[in-house]
Amino acid sequence: MMLDSNFSGFALEAGTDEAGRGCLAGPVVAAAVILPKDFQHPFLNDSKQLSEKKRFELKPFIEEHAVSYAVEFVWQHEIDTINILNASILAMHKSIDKLTVIPEFIIVDGNRFKPFKKIPHQTIVKGDSKYLSIAAASILAKTYRDLYMEEIHADHIHYNWKKNKGYPTKEHREAIRKYGISDFHRKSFRLLPEQLHFDF
Repeated sequence: MMLDSNFSGFALEAGTDEAGRGCLAGPVVAAAVILPKDFQHPFLNDSKQLSEKKRFELKPFIEEHAVSYAVEFVWQHEIDTINILNASILAMHKSIDKLTVIPEFIIVDGNRFKPFKKIPHQTIVKGDSKYLSIAAASILAKTYRDLYMEEIHADHIHYNWKKNKGYPTKEHREAIRKYGISDFHRKSFRLLPEQLHFDF
């Protein structure tokens, strides 16, 4: 399915999306991308539908051809303080703020957002499978986050973040049960199914 290049009619339309919202460990990462009108790539689609190999092929292509792009991290301790929804929106706001070109309109994956400055916006459910700029943002957010999780894996190999990227896989939960939690875990999350509370 071909993705649409524009929602609003404004030339400088930024798409934004986040990665890592459902993870038990690590940051939530958001990207904002403004693409040129004629941007296209044969397999740019929702990052969840793409293999890791294809996402990493797309990453430099998006970075090279975007009018502007930015990626921002909100860390686990802040997620625990303000909750994951607010942290996801904050990461998106920070990435939009970092763009070198001010967007005229913002399209957001999902159904929750807070106004950013005075720029009009629209939330779009499954926007990453409908609009090129949101799909591009989802790919940048995912690849930057995956690289970071692989980086911190080296010092925490028993959680196998290199493979699960912090998501709640059976293996990841078993490692939490066996080794306890790390500084990278989100303490406000239900880390184990039987968990009622942790003593910190």
